[in-house]
Amino acid sequence: MPKFLIQATYTSEGTKGLLSEGASGRRAAVDQVVSGLGGKVETMYFAFGEDDIVLIVDFPDPVSMAAVSLTVKASGALHTRATPLLTIDEIDEAARRQVNFRAPGP
Repeated sequence: MPKFLIQATYTSEGTKGLLSEGASGRRAAVDQVVSGLGGKVETMYFAFGEDDIVLIVDFPDPVSMAAVSLTVKASGALHTRATPLLTIDEIDEAARRQVNFRAPGP
């Protein structure tokens, strides 16, 4: 199952919701969304600095990740980034594939 790193920052409205609901309430909401699309939350951490939340999630396919991303962003409560994570075996396979490429320039 494809894994994704999700990094998110709350807007002021999202932070107000976190303050009223608590971290455990947000975790339950995230679990519900992810499992509703056949996925699983591997880990979820709250942080401070550039990101407020960091998660690693498994989804059955990239379209499921895109659906969650669009819905969350449309809420206006969070700014998110989702990064596909690849295994060592997947990178080894990519390294073995032939790619015809010519760099730009003379």
